[in-house]
Amino acid sequence: VTDLMDNYTIYFGHVLANSFYPVLQRAIGVGSAFEGWSPREEDVVYQVLIPMTPPRGHSFHLEELQSAEQRQVRNFRVRVQLECTCTGEQQGEDMLCFLHSPEEELRSNQDPSLLDTLCTGSYLDVQKTARWFYQLVKAIWPALPQSHIWHLTLLPSRRFCQFKVTNGKESFRIEMLFGVRRGDSHIFVSSQPREAYTQSTTWPETYAVAETEFFKYIARQAPPDSLHLRCLQFFIQLQLGIGFSTYTMKTIVMHLLNTVPVSHWCRRHFLRRLIDISERLYLSLQLKCLNHFIVGNRRLPVEISLPQDVQMAEPPNLFHHLATDAVAHSQGISEY
Repeated sequence: VTDLMDNYTIYFGHVLANSFYPVLQRAIGVGSAFEGWSPREEDVVYQVLIPMTPPRGHSFHLEELQSAEQRQVRNFRVRVQLECTCTGEQQGEDMLCFLHSPEEELRSNQDPSLLDTLCTGSYLDVQKTARWFYQLVKAIWPALPQSHIWHLTLLPSRRFCQFKVTNGKESFRIEMLFGVRRGDSHIFVSSQPREAYTQSTTWPETYAVAETEFFKYIARQAPPDSLHLRCLQFFIQLQLGIGFSTYTMKTIVMHLLNTVPVSHWCRRHFLRRLIDISERLYLSLQLKCLNHFIVGNRRLPVEISLPQDVQMAEPPNLFHHLATDAVAHSQGISEY
């Protein structure tokens, strides 16, 4: 999957060179498949995030959408702004300035700006960007070396690009999300929806890259016989069909990995760590509180870079619904 994404990145660069579409960076693998704890091999979805930067003559500006209802995740819009390139010797080519060139000359001699292709008003549109992604993936596929052995099947999605590659023996399902990085941090706004209906100009903040970086950090510190991923897999498989989400169990394990020394996750401590996870889940249910692992966590390794507002924020409570719904709380205790 990584080789395929790297090949796509190379061809994205060739096809989009000198265009006014977003510049696509190397894909970042996120989620359980790349963190190493996918519960069942047959259910693995390889999720990658492709960072986008503005093309020549454009800039991206993130604007937060304020909503009292959005307790768990913040939403943004990506405002696209044209920039003056009249004195842009660094362009190294004859590019007309979108701001100061006559409209007729622009229409006759230059491709449309990003505002005229993938935006709704002044804002980057997720659904238009997804359709553009699908066209790119389909058009480039025949040129990739993988196309000689594998068969590509595009799968429907309105907010990201998903497809399956098969060779008769193996099958891989890949989800290509796209996003814009917040500064130079590990936090992005991405195309992945967080609710049943998300407006096409809404980009939810995602912590997936920061979480993957945390698992990489733990892997670098852990001894060869560390079973921290096995502990997480055990509980993920145990609670399939029960009300506790995969993300709940992942969050509990991440909190423990950040407090229990990595040397204490080896084989001889396996049972103790399983008990720790179980007890942390029960305590969180009793308190009706499970803090988000990334947002507001000031004890993260320094290798994980957060914007100051994310680091200093009040951590969202993943169990906030238990505090307001007595039936849900009773059900959670019962399922535990």
